[in-house]
Amino acid sequence: MKIGIIGGTGPQGLGIGKRLAIEGEDVVIGSRQEEKAVSVVETVKDELMEYAPLKMVGMANEDAAKEADLIIMTVPLQAQLPTLKGIKEFCTDKIFLDATVPLETAIGGPVSNLLHCNPGSAAERTAKILEGTGAKVIAAFNNISNSHLGNIPEPIDCDCLICGDDNEAKEIAIELIEKIPNLRAIDIGKLEKAHLIESITPLLIGLNIKYKSHYGGFRITGVDF
Repeated sequence: MKIGIIGGTGPQGLGIGKRLAIEGEDVVIGSRQEEKAVSVVETVKDELMEYAPLKMVGMANEDAAKEADLIIMTVPLQAQLPTLKGIKEFCTDKIFLDATVPLETAIGGPVSNLLHCNPGSAAERTAKILEGTGAKVIAAFNNISNSHLGNIPEPIDCDCLICGDDNEAKEIAIELIEKIPNLRAIDIGKLEKAHLIESITPLLIGLNIKYKSHYGGFRITGVDF
């Protein structure tokens, strides 16, 4: 399965890409500029020489989406709409993991505050934009910090909450997410619950700021999954 990471040159997308490539996945790093994606991938391959050969290439976002069997989007809220418009035609019937978090930084506010979206969450907004393509949208990776993802080879001692309307797609997403050492994916239900997942991120950011950390995360306890 080929995984296209849209907005993959940023710290979150690149961290996910590195982690999955180390586990043997075929990863395409996407960027608005193809040259940037290619350059970043070359740097990553030098950085992770001990894991060579990595199956990772760089492309423009549109080409990454076209080539991918499964798409992961890691862009800030303000880039969500133009990015989706650019790749929509390549999303037909694909599993689409959306890590967008609506933070108030999009309108000049604090990074630790949530911006309320219409219709309810950033992931539901993605689903509305991709309506008619058959894309199976799942909110995922919203709560996993860039620092955790980039702290290779340390395992990630966190749970990754996901939600979406297609159960088969969620099973595939869980299997992929849990290839990252120690990361556990938990399905919390339908896509309408995405606002709950997205709201956890500014809470974690605020805790990291307050306690001068970069690795805030959480585990769900007391429930057998």
